[in-house]
Amino acid sequence: MRDVRRKLVPAVAGLVAALVVTTQASAVAEPRPTVAQARARLAKLQDQADAMVERFNTVSERYTSARKKYDRLDREYGRERSTVDGLREDVVSTASAMYQYGGLMSVSGLIAQDDPAATLSGLAVADQVSAGQARTLSAFDRATRGLAIRRGKAKAAFDDAAKLFTEVRKERKRVERLVGEQERLLRRLDQFNPGNPNSRGITYDGPASGSARTVLQFAYAQVGKPYRYGATGPNAFDCSGFAQAAWSKAGIKLPRTTYQQWAWGSARRVSLNALEPGDLVFSNGLGHMGIYAGDNKMVHAPHTGDVVKVVTLDSYWRSRLVGAVRP
Repeated sequence: MRDVRRKLVPAVAGLVAALVVTTQASAVAEPRPTVAQARARLAKLQDQADAMVERFNTVSERYTSARKKYDRLDREYGRERSTVDGLREDVVSTASAMYQYGGLMSVSGLIAQDDPAATLSGLAVADQVSAGQARTLSAFDRATRGLAIRRGKAKAAFDDAAKLFTEVRKERKRVERLVGEQERLLRRLDQFNPGNPNSRGITYDGPASGSARTVLQFAYAQVGKPYRYGATGPNAFDCSGFAQAAWSKAGIKLPRTTYQQWAWGSARRVSLNALEPGDLVFSNGLGHMGIYAGDNKMVHAPHTGDVVKVVTLDSYWRSRLVGAVRP
């Protein structure tokens, strides 16, 4: 047994040493990305994030709309329910009178039925119903039919909202994973700018006038505030939320997302060679957008780890633009 142990100990030690060497070699085989590689990865992530954030915004808007529709229908259902409950008391009184003067066998049995149609069938005996009683029964019939319709619509709207809420959660998880990777790379490159939610921005002194000037004065006053996906102000913005907030100052209600704003502006498209201050400029794929400020400049909310800023529409930006809309 001792001989076996003496033979095993060197063998085990050799195996451990081999594992250590192999592990170290594996670690060496996966070097840390270079700065250039990190920048390339970051650029790719930013393009992916642009598209993903706008998809998230689109689904969120659809959910918000569906939820509002459900809430409205639910309130209408509640009002219909109150009307039916009130009319039910009148029907009970009508039925009681009809029973009292000879006609119905069981008032309580009829009114307690869950099916309003069955109740009405039991009550609607022509020679027992006066004109006033007929109006009461007719009103009850209409109200119960309306209640069933409202209930069905509210249920369908609730189901739509619930389904969209599930989609919103899925999209949010995808965006948050992407944003997390962006932040890590930006911090590694020492390029993460948290911004100042209370920034007073800068003064706009460009050539805009009228509504466009109102828009750009507001937009410039937001310079320095952080980009945050899904944000519409006042302390942070994403690109489409920023444009929406700015144009609301001029009384124009833009849709929420870049896709919706581009579609909304289908009859308001302008050439990139004829831009005027206040025009909305969109990137290829509609993942990003900004507001033209005149003098070959654009103000926008760029991406995670950056702030609202003014940039020059140089060859880089112009090569990325697909078109413009004039609100």
